[in-house]
Amino acid sequence: MQTGVWRELDEEFDAWANLRQIATLWWRDDDAIDDGERLVQLLRAADTCPISLAVVSGHATARLAKRMATIPKAAVLQHGWSHASYAQPPNFSEYPGDRRVDDVRGELREGRSRLLALFDHLALPVFVPPFDSFDDKFLSQLAEAGLRGISRMGPRATRALPDGFVEANVHIPLHDWHKGCFRGEEATLGALLRHLRARRRCQVDLVEPVGILTHHLVQDDRSYEFMTRLLAETNSRPGVRWLSGQEVFGYDH
Repeated sequence: MQTGVWRELDEEFDAWANLRQIATLWWRDDDAIDDGERLVQLLRAADTCPISLAVVSGHATARLAKRMATIPKAAVLQHGWSHASYAQPPNFSEYPGDRRVDDVRGELREGRSRLLALFDHLALPVFVPPFDSFDDKFLSQLAEAGLRGISRMGPRATRALPDGFVEANVHIPLHDWHKGCFRGEEATLGALLRHLRARRRCQVDLVEPVGILTHHLVQDDRSYEFMTRLLAETNSRPGVRWLSGQEVFGYDH
């Protein structure tokens, strides 16, 4: 029998099923560059769950591409160019509003071209801003670079996007950057419950899937234990489904 917050999560999923609604989720992992033990640990934890890897386009390696080609239901998203910050401290952003448009345009185009060359069809035309910061003045540059989607942090807002553009964000980060470890089961489940309830009650966008965010280069064992249990609790339940990046952004053919 479930207890505490896990029981509340069960009850929330039951509420979705009773309404004949599907609580959709997706998993995004950021800052990928190369293959290695930490990436293998991430992919092992994901098992058959679709995973979307946000790859730093200017530093991505052929070894990473070779690894991802073996992963079912994988997607690769464009995670900036160098993951460098050009913002004035204490802020962090690779694309603050005062950057030269020509420089931004060049990085976006080169990043898209490079990921296509490395990852082929796995490289979705979706941009993930490093540091979850991107000035909207550059949205048109994304479209010009062949990118048709963006993924940021928090419930998507009503904002002017280029025609045919899709925004699908993440909402539940597992890593606490201040403490340098997993933010904790209770805090993570509490955030997940609040967002699911807000979706079900249409207080945020009902159709935007809940995004779970990890960073495999810094994730600890506790965070993977949490994900293992979350996947076990959701994979066989009615009213819950994990989406691939292709499904989230409309490229599932």
